[in-house]
Amino acid sequence: MTSSTGTDVSRETSAAPEDRPAHLARTVDAATMESELAAFKDPKLARGLIESIAKLSPAGGATLMEVCGTHTVAIARNGIRNLMPEGTRLASGPGCPVCVTSNKDIDTVIALARVPGVTIATFGDMTRVPGSTSSLLAEQAAGRSVQIVYSPLDALTLAQQNPDREIVFVGVGFETTTPLVAMAIKRAAAAGLKNFSVFGAHKNMPGALEAIINDPQLKVDALILPGHVSTIIGAEPYRFLAEKYGIPGVITGFEPVDVLQGIAMIMRQLHEGRADIEIAYARGVMPEGNPV
Repeated sequence: MTSSTGTDVSRETSAAPEDRPAHLARTVDAATMESELAAFKDPKLARGLIESIAKLSPAGGATLMEVCGTHTVAIARNGIRNLMPEGTRLASGPGCPVCVTSNKDIDTVIALARVPGVTIATFGDMTRVPGSTSSLLAEQAAGRSVQIVYSPLDALTLAQQNPDREIVFVGVGFETTTPLVAMAIKRAAAAGLKNFSVFGAHKNMPGALEAIINDPQLKVDALILPGHVSTIIGAEPYRFLAEKYGIPGVITGFEPVDVLQGIAMIMRQLHEGRADIEIAYARGVMPEGNPV
């Protein structure tokens, strides 16, 4: 198994599961997929990677930040923090785009909800996020029109069904959700909908990471980079972290062996005194991302 920079991950474990670039992926049924994913939960592979992490860990310890909230869940669910060598710390990063939505944006959406004839369409987790003085949930309880949707396309349906109301979809997320919102805007234009609009509050993952790296109160030695975002943007947008700031990063998946492999690859970089952006999630991420 190799990364985009040619790192031989077989050095970390002698029986690593096969990774297949997305453009070579074949169609498989659910049973086959489940069988192949089982390799990424293999205790034998996990033990080999844990041993590699311990062997390569810097003597003075290191702080690794997992950027993605799904990685945080995977790390907690599998007890990975407790498996790290002494002095190695896994810190949780910005993770959830809802949690990093600014008060200013929440207040603006609340103000829009109070405009007569406007319906706010949003994901359920956004309704509970507090602004300066209120929340969308509180506005809904006060009689404002706030509709929970599961997709931007649901908001389009609302617009079609309610031509007398302005439907404002609250667009939040990192690069993973941005294409879906863009598609909804294009479909609204194609359908000639005049009562559909988007309040865009999307975040840019590389920009968020640069803000973290430049925070003088934080000390981060390396980054466990997000799998979902990287399926869209690839590896290149992170390259500045290594070249400008000397921060190693590895894009990895979400199964236990995925996470441990990513950490092992980071430890090897630290051990060798280099900073690169590598891919440990080749079955899901191509270096160039997904241009389509």
